[in-house]
Amino acid sequence: MNPSHQAVVALDVGGTGMKCALVRPDGTVHHEERHPTRADRGPEAVTETILSVAESLAARARADGLTPVAAGIAVPGVVDEANGVAVWSANVGFRDVPLRDLAVRRLGIPAALGHDVRVGALAEARLGAGRGRRHVLFVAIGTGIAGGLIIDGRGYPGAHGAAGELGHVVVRPGGTPCGCGLRGCLEAEASAKAVGRRYAHLSGEPGATAFDVATRAAKGDELAGRVWQDAVEALADGLVTAQALYDVGVVVLGGGLAEAGDALVDPVRDAVAQRVTFHRSPEIVRVELGDTAGCLGSALLALDSLKGAP
Repeated sequence: MNPSHQAVVALDVGGTGMKCALVRPDGTVHHEERHPTRADRGPEAVTETILSVAESLAARARADGLTPVAAGIAVPGVVDEANGVAVWSANVGFRDVPLRDLAVRRLGIPAALGHDVRVGALAEARLGAGRGRRHVLFVAIGTGIAGGLIIDGRGYPGAHGAAGELGHVVVRPGGTPCGCGLRGCLEAEASAKAVGRRYAHLSGEPGATAFDVATRAAKGDELAGRVWQDAVEALADGLVTAQALYDVGVVVLGGGLAEAGDALVDPVRDAVAQRVTFHRSPEIVRVELGDTAGCLGSALLALDSLKGAP
């Protein structure tokens, strides 16, 4: 079949919203749309929404003269990619949901299931800021923090589908309580949520966000600058630990906090360089694909499932 007539149904499912697209085999986006996840309805309802949206996208492809050849779905939490099972997700409520098989039955085409951060990493490694590099670590810094390791264009899921939980490396022993039950995890100290929460507590301004902190720090606000620098130092400690484990060539920073651009990347780069001893410092860059990475990565994962290793 002529690849120019093919499309992949791609969904990136989050706790709040779903980014959805029809993606051509060359990585170009033919059509995209967004839908609310409405996780409060429960996992069964969310599963039905995912399948309904995927079915609608496949129909849209056919209406546009394209042939849907596969579907790729990315979800948060612990994902068993080999068996296509959403093992657990606090954001969506999944527990052992066989999403891949459900999609195959509903759509009648091959499907693949991946972890949201790992598929984002896959897209950045092949199409974005890490392209041309063999060892890429993608770090998403948003409400939480998670990483995706890509080696020679393939993601590493770990033995149980839980690889890349960089946000739960303890960087401040005895520090801020984390939702996982520990204290001082990277996610509890340096995520976008943590930055906004700490500034709100210290300033007495409820509702302050990480964006507020970054903006005020850039304008010389002393308190905002201190909160921002503390987050930078914590991130650097976490990244140095990751570098000791993975020895990657490039670290790609993404997620909401990375929207700060150079105000985040430059000080993190400097702080990591100051901490590195015998290891080689990785190149540290910002994402190129933005919030489209999840859909693109889902499509790449689905295409890989059709042809085997990339």
